[in-house]
Amino acid sequence: MAEPDAKGSLQSMAKLLLHVCCAPDATVGLERLGDAYEVTAFFYNPNIHPEAEYELRKREFVRLCQQLGVPYRVGPYDADRWFQLTAGLEDEPEKGRRCEVCFRMRLERAAQEAKVAGCQYFAAVLTVSPHKDARRINDIGAEIGQRFGVQYVPTDLKKKDGFRRSVELSRELGLYRQNYCGCLYSLRSREEAEKRRERESTSTDPKR
Repeated sequence: MAEPDAKGSLQSMAKLLLHVCCAPDATVGLERLGDAYEVTAFFYNPNIHPEAEYELRKREFVRLCQQLGVPYRVGPYDADRWFQLTAGLEDEPEKGRRCEVCFRMRLERAAQEAKVAGCQYFAAVLTVSPHKDARRINDIGAEIGQRFGVQYVPTDLKKKDGFRRSVELSRELGLYRQNYCGCLYSLRSREEAEKRRERESTSTDPKR
């Protein structure tokens, strides 16, 4: 929303395209950046697997934007290209090289979309997650912004209880919260961890 300057005339706010990975993380990003920028939310996440999960997260993103009155854009589901870019990195651990390739792919598309949308700035809500390295994401974003001629706004949205705030807002708004990052390999890791916990629980239970 435009705000009056000292003389009482309206000044338009700078436009920012906000890359959103999921609706729960978007809540904090929109809350914290919405006062300083005219925000357009952008959903581009070809890493999400399977496609049914992608559609669910996209639907929640759209619902949140419509509920809050935030303009939004949705990119294509380039799953084949994502698998091509991450080929050979299947066994990388979380926060490894595969994640960097994934961040770069999505932030490059966000920078391109920002130019198309007439936004001078772009940012990402990826930094809400306590499992993601904000400095790494911001370094990649700054490099991409310089290359595409759109200024990247660095964030660390997990600070000041950002993640806890996202949980609270998600509960208030009735949003779906996923239990894994999104890609096939993070899904496999979660399933393997659950099986391991189940085996450990069975082996220590005297009743079994």
